[in-house]
Amino acid sequence: MSNTASNRLPSALSARPKPLAVVELLKPITWFAPMWAFGCGVVSSGAASLDRWHVIVAGVVLAGPLVCGMSQAINDWYDRHVDAINEPDRPIPSGRIPGRWGLYIAMIWSALSLVVAALLGPAVAAATVVGLVLAWAYSAPPFRLKRNGWWGNGAVAICYEGLAWFTGAAIMAAAIPDWRIILLAALYSFGAHGIMTLNDFKAIVGDRRMGIRSLPVQLGPTWAARVACAVMAAPQIVVIALLLDWGRPIHAGIVGLFLIVQFVLMARFLTDPRGLAPWYNGTGTTLYVFGMLVSAFAVAPLVGAAE
Repeated sequence: MSNTASNRLPSALSARPKPLAVVELLKPITWFAPMWAFGCGVVSSGAASLDRWHVIVAGVVLAGPLVCGMSQAINDWYDRHVDAINEPDRPIPSGRIPGRWGLYIAMIWSALSLVVAALLGPAVAAATVVGLVLAWAYSAPPFRLKRNGWWGNGAVAICYEGLAWFTGAAIMAAAIPDWRIILLAALYSFGAHGIMTLNDFKAIVGDRRMGIRSLPVQLGPTWAARVACAVMAAPQIVVIALLLDWGRPIHAGIVGLFLIVQFVLMARFLTDPRGLAPWYNGTGTTLYVFGMLVSAFAVAPLVGAAE
C-alpha cells in the first residue's frame, strides 16, 4: 500500500459527523407531526397530567427526536442516491455525514428508542417496536416500502399519527387505551396517508429516475392530488359522524367547519397540485391536525366517565 493510501485510511476511519450535521439528518421539523399526535393521545386519555409531566416529556422525546428522528436517518441513508439528485446538499450526499455514519446513527437511535419505550410500559414498548419495524421496512431492503406510494405512505402515516396517538394515551392510562381512542387514531392515520402524498410532489423527477413509484409518479400530479384530498377528507367525515353519535355536537361542528374550509383550499390546490402542494401542506393540513386535537378533547370526558 502506498504512503498516500495508508495516510488516507486512518483519516477516513477517524472521520466523525459534526453535531449540526447530525441534527440536520434527524430533521427536527418532521418531529412535529408525531409529537402533536402524541399530545392528542395524552389529551384523549382524559387523565390528569400535572403529576405525570415527566412521563409526558419522555413520551414526547420518544415520539419525536427518537423514533421520528431515527426514521429520518435511516431514510436518508437508503435514499442517499435519490437525494444526490433531489437534494444534493443533504448531510449524507454532501459528505457532512461521512462513511456509514448515517446507518450507525439510525441503529443507535433505534436502540435508544427501545430503552426509553421499555421504561414507559409494555403497551408503549409494543407500539414502539411496531413503529421501528415499519420505519426500517419503509426505507431498507428487502421491503423498502417507499418504492410504492400506497404502501410507503401508509407505513409513515401509521407511525406518525396512529402509533404516536396510541402511545400518548397508553402512557397516561398505563394500559391499552379505550376503543374510541384507538378508533380515532386509526381514522386520522388513514387520512395522514394523503398528507404523505403531498410531500411526494417535490421529488417527482428524482423518484422517476430511481424507480420509486410514489403516487404522483404512478397516477400523475392531478390524480394523485385528487386521491390525497379524498383520503384526507373521508376519515374526517367519519369522525364527525362518530362525535355526533357520541353526543359531542359542538366538537363535531368544529371539525365540520375545519373540513369545509379544507374543501375550499382543496379546490385551489387542485388547480396546480405540483406548485401548490407546499401551500396546501401549510394550510389544509394545519386544519386537519387542529381537528385531531378537537376530537381528542371531545372523547376525553367519555373515556374518563367509562373508567
